[in-house]
Amino acid sequence: MTKDLTNGPPLRLILAFAAPLALGSLFQQFYSLADTVIVGRFLGVGALAAVGSTGSLHYMVLGFVMGLCNGFAIPMARAFGAKDEAALRRAVAGSVWLCAGFGLALTVCTVALTRPILLLMQTPADILDGAAAYIGMMFAGIPAIFLYNMVSALMRALGDSKTPLYFLLLSSVLNIGLDLALILLLDAGVFGAALATVVSQLVSGLLSLWVLVRRFKLCLPRRGEWAPAARPALELCRAGVPMGLQCSITAIGSVVLQGAVNGLGSVTVAAVTAASKASMLLSVPLESIGTAMATYAGQNLGALRLDRVRQGVRCSLAVGAAYSAASFAVFRLAGQWVLLLFMDAGETAVLAQAQLVLFWYSAFYLMLSTLIVFRYTLQGLGCSALAMMAGAAEMAARALVAFWLVPRFGILGAAFSNPAAWAAACLYLAPVYFFELPRLQNRVNTEVLSRRSSMAAAAGPQAQKRPSRRTAG
Repeated sequence: MTKDLTNGPPLRLILAFAAPLALGSLFQQFYSLADTVIVGRFLGVGALAAVGSTGSLHYMVLGFVMGLCNGFAIPMARAFGAKDEAALRRAVAGSVWLCAGFGLALTVCTVALTRPILLLMQTPADILDGAAAYIGMMFAGIPAIFLYNMVSALMRALGDSKTPLYFLLLSSVLNIGLDLALILLLDAGVFGAALATVVSQLVSGLLSLWVLVRRFKLCLPRRGEWAPAARPALELCRAGVPMGLQCSITAIGSVVLQGAVNGLGSVTVAAVTAASKASMLLSVPLESIGTAMATYAGQNLGALRLDRVRQGVRCSLAVGAAYSAASFAVFRLAGQWVLLLFMDAGETAVLAQAQLVLFWYSAFYLMLSTLIVFRYTLQGLGCSALAMMAGAAEMAARALVAFWLVPRFGILGAAFSNPAAWAAACLYLAPVYFFELPRLQNRVNTEVLSRRSSMAAAAGPQAQKRPSRRTAG
């Protein structure tokens, strides 16, 4: 079922579109969250640290895949908003070829380089083998990640954010069941946790693809439209590659930071892992608002309605501010109980450090919500290359924290890593948004005049041929 976001109240449309995305993202978080909870509770702090030490490395690749797929969906959203079904089908065909190529290359490279990268990141010797087993299996499942994210991104481009949610719910339950079976019954350790995640993602992707083929026939390429074409592929890469690189560039800073945290020992690694997982869980609705804004902005740009984009940004910023305040209150009141999902109450040293990190993360959620709205809106407006530079600002900020604050202040320095990155990105993105919007408005005005001239030219000859009512009478 498609959804037109170019008509109707912006706030209602954005929230209605974002709600299924938030639920879907929560269930997607359960993939890694279930691993972390089950591993931490049943395999111990050492296994938790092994899984956590790979988090930034995993996100560097996962973020590229998700950013790439979301970027590919932007030309599709613009084509759908402009009611150009031929362009939509060309974009779908091109995205299939590009995802296949990127998926194969990433899988081969990451699996081959897993252990050398972990050594470069100063992964503690007591968790190195477990970390290599876990992240190696996750990297082997990259094709499954591509499949689900590309199909779900296409559905969102067409205005349907609900269908991927249903299958993600099913696969999340499957992931938890497989986690318990592989870890508790088959004693597969952290490798079993990764295998459960990959299998669950594959099931989700295949089910989503099945529904796409059956229910979204308007976007399916016809027989002569599957051949690779340079122009659609180039347009897709212009939108997708910067978004993918933005996530990866951001994650490079996290990888550098992870190396600094690894040097503080397994207890600190476990604490940062637990705090990061808890923070990511509560920040999911903010990301969903951003994803909704990318589709909303893309469709309205295709419909030449930049006024609606401005309204959507204002509404999203207000929602983000309210949610940020509520999240901070939740973590102040119940942060310890959230962290106890990942560890036993007897791990007092880990728990104390995790609470410190979580406090400073949640205190700066307002900056996080602001950068998310501006970043995704710029991506939806086709300014992916400019938005990518925010990732560079985040990378630089995290690297600075890793090299300067962490060695001097330890866990407190690590606690300021994300707030510093969010602040750096905000200082860049807000001016870029307000600078780019008038430029885009000029382009839209030119396009509107061009379309009116074309319509007038087409209607002119018809008006001359058509007899007037007075003459006909």
